[in-house]
Amino acid sequence: MGEKTYWFICTENGVVVKGHIKASISCILAHYTPAMNLPWDGSAVNSIPATPEAECAGSCLSSIAHYLRRNVVGVSADLDISNAKLAMPITVASVGTYFSNGCWIEATGVRALTGASFAVNTMTVENCASSCSEFSIFGVEYGRECYCGNSLAATSSQAASGDCNMLCAGNSTEYCGAGNRLNIYVLNGTTVSSTASPTASSSDEPVASSLKSSKSSSSIAINLPTGWKYGGCYMEGASGRALSYEQPDSNTNTIEACINTCSSLGYSIAGMEFSTQCFCDNFMYNGAAQTAEAKCNMACSGNAEENCGAANILSVYNTGNLITYQAPASQTEDLPGEWTYQGCYTDNVNDARSLFWQIILTKNNTATSCLNLCSQYGYMAAGMEYGDECYCGDGSKLNAAGSTKAAETDCSITCSGDPMYFCGGNNRLSYYKWTGTPLNVWNTPTGNNAGSYQLLIGGVVIPLITTSGVNGKVTFLEKSGTGPPNTTGAYELDLAELNNFSQAWRPMHVKTDIFCSAGITLPDKVGRQLNIGGWSGASTFGVRLYWPDGQPSIAGTNDWQENQSEVSLLAGRWYPSAMVMTNGSVLVIGGEVGSNGAATPSLEILPPPAGGYAKYLDWLNRTNPNNLYPFLWTLPSGGIFVVYYNEARILDESTFDTVKTLPNLPGSVSNFLAGRTYPLEGTAVMMPQYPPFTAPVTVMVCGGSANGAALALDNCVSTQPESASPTWTIERMPSQRVMSCICALPDGTYLILNGAQAGVAGFGLATNPNLNAVLYDPTLPVNQRFSIMANTIVARIYHSEAMLLQDGRVLVSGSDPEDDIHPQEYRVEVFNPPYTLSGATPPSFNLSDKDWTYSASIHLFSVVIPSGNLAAVRVSMLAAVSSTHGNSMGQRTLFLSVSCTGPATNAICTVQAPPTARVAPPGWYQIFVLDGKMPGSSHWVRIGGSIADAAGVGNWPSQSDFNTPGLGAVSGFIA
Repeated sequence: MGEKTYWFICTENGVVVKGHIKASISCILAHYTPAMNLPWDGSAVNSIPATPEAECAGSCLSSIAHYLRRNVVGVSADLDISNAKLAMPITVASVGTYFSNGCWIEATGVRALTGASFAVNTMTVENCASSCSEFSIFGVEYGRECYCGNSLAATSSQAASGDCNMLCAGNSTEYCGAGNRLNIYVLNGTTVSSTASPTASSSDEPVASSLKSSKSSSSIAINLPTGWKYGGCYMEGASGRALSYEQPDSNTNTIEACINTCSSLGYSIAGMEFSTQCFCDNFMYNGAAQTAEAKCNMACSGNAEENCGAANILSVYNTGNLITYQAPASQTEDLPGEWTYQGCYTDNVNDARSLFWQIILTKNNTATSCLNLCSQYGYMAAGMEYGDECYCGDGSKLNAAGSTKAAETDCSITCSGDPMYFCGGNNRLSYYKWTGTPLNVWNTPTGNNAGSYQLLIGGVVIPLITTSGVNGKVTFLEKSGTGPPNTTGAYELDLAELNNFSQAWRPMHVKTDIFCSAGITLPDKVGRQLNIGGWSGASTFGVRLYWPDGQPSIAGTNDWQENQSEVSLLAGRWYPSAMVMTNGSVLVIGGEVGSNGAATPSLEILPPPAGGYAKYLDWLNRTNPNNLYPFLWTLPSGGIFVVYYNEARILDESTFDTVKTLPNLPGSVSNFLAGRTYPLEGTAVMMPQYPPFTAPVTVMVCGGSANGAALALDNCVSTQPESASPTWTIERMPSQRVMSCICALPDGTYLILNGAQAGVAGFGLATNPNLNAVLYDPTLPVNQRFSIMANTIVARIYHSEAMLLQDGRVLVSGSDPEDDIHPQEYRVEVFNPPYTLSGATPPSFNLSDKDWTYSASIHLFSVVIPSGNLAAVRVSMLAAVSSTHGNSMGQRTLFLSVSCTGPATNAICTVQAPPTARVAPPGWYQIFVLDGKMPGSSHWVRIGGSIADAAGVGNWPSQSDFNTPGLGAVSGFIA
């Protein structure tokens, strides 16, 4: 048989000694419990009588050997203990008439015992007791120090028994305190009062006590897992269970069985109660307090020799520290940020939620986690309910919902993430308000300062996409079958003929269905418009071109040109995006094969290089179908920035490989998987760029929605993708928005309008139209940039558009919800920004150079600045846009350096063109002169010169069915 270990405790010369011997015999654990004077065999669960004191002749080892020979089956009579060693030092329970009173902390500023003291390298508990025989208390400290006295100093307090873990210098089997810790002994065992009690115990051993006549549940059970120990006898919590996880009652319950169950479940505390019950947890709760050992007096149902607590009393075992938390209450202190607890409030009054956004946190709902989440997304009212529910919203909505203060006792369900605190109750909110500096401030201008909506003209078509033309007109393209049976599918609106309906609308024609196609203005010398993709079949490969002609009040004659047998895309694309790149070619990206078909996870280039070019994009394939109409921008530092679904990345502008992946875009407070591109449709812009154009650009994405509950988002998120470690900043909007549009204004602000407050993009998939316009001013501090503007009476939901006109107003069109509630919308409106209603006279200017090269100095002449303040002159440059599905393809805003001379009634202003194609991709831009906040009407210019022609777009397509303007300088009428 292998060498085995025999554990024991016996009494020798009046001193309890605990240790082990090793011998080559079968393994039986003999473990005496001094308080009971009873050992047991853990494997056989048999009681073994105590070794009588009289038989403890000679050494303790000899008496143990004598006992084992006589009483333990299988131990040979010739048990060899010659090499056995005592081990496992103990806290001596008593010396003569002195009894252990536990481990104590030294007093503050004075010694705990001040009667007498000495130190010796042969210190034992026994010789300290002998030296302090004239005193009622003695203590051993730091292994070699002895202190005597008749009382303990008031600032001394009891410590965890495991704190006294230093061996006596003269006896390595005994503990003699530790640094700043004393093992205290009291004459006749008189109680020493404690000024503080520990909340945690790290002791590996129970304190051995003097022999008593009754058994105690502090007995160490057999075969405990490594590290487990007895923690004490505890009363159940004052307002709930001390241990939260109750196991099934068992008629075979034992200490060992309960510990093994809890340990296997990953818990560090096991408690036995009422003989048959077993509880587990990692902490003790509800103010559970240690009580007299004698109260744990109910035998375990599976072993009558073990005690398993009593009625509402727990025998507690643990591994590691034993920590007890007080009874739970609503958290009112140590709150994050500037939150303040308001009380317990009613919820679901008349089936109306008091706070809109619900987050279920099954494992980690606390005041801290809930309030941090709400404030991160800009909410200043928050609450917890049912223990694991977190709610965010606005105090005004809570009041409007009829929520009122309830009895504090109604909020009595503990938090899923911290049982120390309550997180509401049944239809009851633990309600908190942000009482510090407001997390967001929404400006509320009135009158003309709020802008206004105005009917512009009745329509003949429900546009799917609108594009601003360099001829001063706007093209409207419609989804096939949307309008009347005789519709031609395309129209051009002459803004100079608004009072002459038939002259205002010029019919045009397309050959295939442009439903959910993409559009862009080419950088060629006449500003042709390109439309690509479509709904199904041949239309998904469509390439359509229009050469704007005519002038205001003079109808053009050109029409859309298309011949799929001659010119088509390499792949069918429904919901693609398009962008002019820095070399003047067009990037076409994404989409689906056709009507709700498979993904087209690739990109291609127009005009196509020799042999064509396409590149597979795994990230589009992975995120289909939530990545349609991705947002695209060239970056001043190089690369192409793409936002799709809830992701973003930068592509190399030559290879189109990913060079940087950004963190995912935040979604809503309740769903981080909410998306920003179609069909969870948000809208996006690049913020204005300013000279010298070296600062990182900022991109902002607003609104969107989520799958499932389809709760529209009420935030914008922005980032600087060129920075070393981009992050997203969340700004809360005044309302939820999906299918909105965003339009850049000449003064550097942005108008957000259209859409709905719930649902996702698509036919009949959204509700509650958002009739309010919002103005965003990036020059204001973050979270103070939104102004709540005027409302419209026209619901503009799916297939609505917004785009800037040359006079600084915003054209608002479309809506094809097909929901049997809201009509298809033919009416065309404009939104009048505040500057158009200010009464100020707009500035004006002329320029002869409409074909700019990079970094060139350009002269604006006949500049009229009505305020007379030439120092207030600003010049902005806004790219041509095609608007569809919240995606303003081509959008970009730049402010140029400008200096003016001469009289304000006839000044000459010199502006510096942008420096590179990365700062301002080649193509067509509107130039606005602003007198302070007031812009005048714009002029169209092309920037890029030879770079704009580098891809040969002016000569494409070369087939005979297409007219091409050729390369070279700008020609024809340009508005």
